[in-house]
Amino acid sequence: MRGKSENSRGKFFSYLSLNTWLIIVNVFVFIVFTILMSTEILSIDAVAIKPSNILQGKYLWTFITSMFMHGGFFHLFVNMLSLMFVGSLAERLIGRKRYFWFYIFAGIFAGLLFVLSAVIFPQDINTYAVGASGALFGVVGLLMLLTPNLPVYIMFIPIPVKLKYAAPGILILLWIISIAGNVPIGNMAHLGGLLAGIFYGIFLRKKYRRKTNYIRKYFV
Repeated sequence: MRGKSENSRGKFFSYLSLNTWLIIVNVFVFIVFTILMSTEILSIDAVAIKPSNILQGKYLWTFITSMFMHGGFFHLFVNMLSLMFVGSLAERLIGRKRYFWFYIFAGIFAGLLFVLSAVIFPQDINTYAVGASGALFGVVGLLMLLTPNLPVYIMFIPIPVKLKYAAPGILILLWIISIAGNVPIGNMAHLGGLLAGIFYGIFLRKKYRRKTNYIRKYFV
């Protein structure tokens, strides 16, 4: 009976997509880190990316931890809802393993651009950044190359917009909101993620020209 039970659990875990596991991990890490930080067992410096820390060679692991932490429940909800839709499609198109490593790469690249931008704009040198948005924009950037004509819905717009227009449009809209409303949004991290997705999309289109052409035509 024990062997059968363990086999059933293994099948259950294998049924879940990688994207679903990423969402589960994001939620779990958010809860755990929030508890640990509220009890002062863990500091925000040990979780969130802070350019001044990184430039001093400290807390380098925050390139990873910051990807799975969020600034609040609403931040977490919006990112996970978006990831549920775009991530599941990206995983089906490029495969489970490739999707995992791309997701991590996009998140790290987004963090790197955020840190480098703080060198140019010193007012952000001591700003903290958390969230899956960088990796999420990476997925969006990738799909923008693989499925440019895929119709999607974006903020407050009741009609579908082709992804090749929606992706840069969302980025610009968030930039305007952050400037006009003085809202702390990691725009440079979003840009970094989007660029990572575009670069990887270009690579896949060149290496797998026939397959990617078929995908683009399928989503016309």
